[in-house]
Amino acid sequence: MTRAGWLTHPAFVLGVLTLVLHAYANQHYGFFRDELYFIVCGRRPDWGYVDQPPLVPLIAGFADWLAPGSLTVLRALSAVIAAANILATVLLVRLLGGRAFAQWIAALCVMLAPIQLIEGLFLFTDLFLPLAWIGCSALLIRMLRTGDQRGWILFGVIVGFALWSKYLILFDLGALALALPFTPLRRALVTRWPYLGALTALIIIAPNLVWQWRHGWPFLELGAAGANGKNLALSLPAYLWSQVMLLNPGAAIVWIAGLAAVTFAPRWRLYRLFALQWVALMLIEVASHGKDYYAASLYPPLFAFGAAAIESLVLPVAARGALVAVILAVGLIGMPMAIPVLPIDTFIAYQDALGDKPVAREHNQLGAPLPQTFADMFGWREMAKAVSDAYWALPEDERAKAVFFGNNYGEAAAIDVFGDHLPPAIASHNNYFLWGPRGHDGAVVIELVDRLDRVTGLYESVETVGRTESPYAMPDETGLLLVVCRGRKASLIADWPSFKNYN
Repeated sequence: MTRAGWLTHPAFVLGVLTLVLHAYANQHYGFFRDELYFIVCGRRPDWGYVDQPPLVPLIAGFADWLAPGSLTVLRALSAVIAAANILATVLLVRLLGGRAFAQWIAALCVMLAPIQLIEGLFLFTDLFLPLAWIGCSALLIRMLRTGDQRGWILFGVIVGFALWSKYLILFDLGALALALPFTPLRRALVTRWPYLGALTALIIIAPNLVWQWRHGWPFLELGAAGANGKNLALSLPAYLWSQVMLLNPGAAIVWIAGLAAVTFAPRWRLYRLFALQWVALMLIEVASHGKDYYAASLYPPLFAFGAAAIESLVLPVAARGALVAVILAVGLIGMPMAIPVLPIDTFIAYQDALGDKPVAREHNQLGAPLPQTFADMFGWREMAKAVSDAYWALPEDERAKAVFFGNNYGEAAAIDVFGDHLPPAIASHNNYFLWGPRGHDGAVVIELVDRLDRVTGLYESVETVGRTESPYAMPDETGLLLVVCRGRKASLIADWPSFKNYN
């Protein structure tokens, strides 16, 4: 392809726009709760953590070392991967025989899908999953076409790498395993190749599995907590509707067309595996109370199938133009709801004008009027300043014994990242529990509580020294009393095992 051709290629044009868009979005709001936690985890490198494999925390720790306090640097890789997702989807369309129109359609669908916008902005553990599954899908397509099963080895390499970012791809694999016997690839099950691929993935992720084993498989405990109470339980219709909204309602016709094509159209029936896998994953997620975005990585390949099928069926220019217009219009209208491209007051007015209401994905109260993705970017610096002020106001002898005890990893991480030269915070939540009380017995503890009676019976004295106030933060992180507790009646060290909170 010539240089001029690349400059008008959908992967290049939309990839560059993605990078610019995400750089602009970083100018609004602040660090997300999980990003602060990843930074702290990355400062303590390990082969694993209670709630995720080590790759993303290591990336966060490196970014924090390279440019402390820079959202742009922290999230740079996320933007690059988002652009790579567009390129990979376009290449998948080409593999399926799709030409320019199909490539543009699929690229637009990936770029403007709200869940892809979110995952392309924040440094989340989902970072590599869509790209990994596009690669896996390309291998499945080639194996279906050629019958050459050696592709399972590279499949295992991709899966092994993805597992270093997030274990979620195991659900995609589980759904694939359920679908495989009903497709031509079932013949692979009597060869050695899929098992060698699985062994390859297992070898790659082995150090992390050893870490999980040595710590009692905490991720399984955490996953059980999510399925048994933390995550909202959605019915199948509600889960399917959430897929439409998360992937851009305007683009729903494309991925639904992809499902229909590989299910019914003779030209595409060879790839029915992808429809069966999607059905299986929907049922698995509903049954296990999975969050609605857990299935997001399956959609770029479906966009590719749908775009290629639509290109071969929809020939009138007006119809093609209408489809592009719908995808663009609905995607652009929904974009401010996914990523912070508007100042906060403008966003609230925009949300009200649309009549949109934030949607919860967990059993928690949303920070009206913001969705949780936005609300969890507010209040952390103010919280850290209040705790720092309380710490430095203590007499010198008390400062030597004082520690901040967070209610969750977000509070503790905010103090560790934004605190004014404070001792490392402690918390009983997820990996902070493994790091323990750091030698603090409870002589002087700074805490945030919603009611004083939560701590008055535990300490000899409790002094209120402040209050958190952030109108845009999550309700459970604002309006809290900042207290200095002295003389814990039972040793914090002795009680620590009973505090474990994997959730």
